[in-house]
Amino acid sequence: MALPDFTMRGLLEAGAHFGHQSHRWNPKMAPYIFGARNNIHIIDLAQTVPLLHQALKVVSDTVAKGGRVLFVGTKRQAQEQIAESAKRSAQYFINSRW
Repeated sequence: MALPDFTMRGLLEAGAHFGHQSHRWNPKMAPYIFGARNNIHIIDLAQTVPLLHQALKVVSDTVAKGGRVLFVGTKRQAQEQIAESAKRSAQYFINSRW
């Protein structure tokens, strides 16, 4: 199966660059934060794109070898999409607080 194709522009249009509020962050994320605007961290998409490709390759290889993937997304906006995506790919999911 081919990996999804995405670009920095596509991620930008999808809002993938918006992080958490700047007072709610993990200092270990500092190298990946481009800056802050209106007290929201802006994620550095120049680093995100290659790392996302790398992560997708690992997931793809894991599934190809018969491994399992756990989809996790407990935000109300994502719950239905998490469940649908996991079911469609015959994987596990958690979409509510545990």
